[in-house]
Amino acid sequence: MARFIRNFAEKAPALVSAAVTYLKPRLATFWYYAKVELVPPTPAEIPAASQSVKKIIQSAKTGSFKQLTVKEAVLNSLVTTELRMWFYIGEIISKRGIVGYDV
Repeated sequence: MARFIRNFAEKAPALVSAAVTYLKPRLATFWYYAKVELVPPTPAEIPAASQSVKKIIQSAKTGSFKQLTVKEAVLNSLVTTELRMWFYIGEIISKRGIVGYDV
């Protein structure tokens, strides 16, 4: 056991150095995209979001969603699926388990 601890203590600086070298560019990329994608909406963006919600409700009332192209329909389906999955993930995290879901 003592030999293991001594070997680990000798190799630890090299392991940490290798981890830092490996992670540095990946973390830089992550932070670059996180600054852009994970920011909350600005007050100027909120009216545009409410307009898009009103537009969706109006298209549901009038039936104009039937005139979407296949590409737009697939994109809307993917966005809806993503939102549902985030809801399920949030529920699983808050329940601290996957029990109770048909997965």
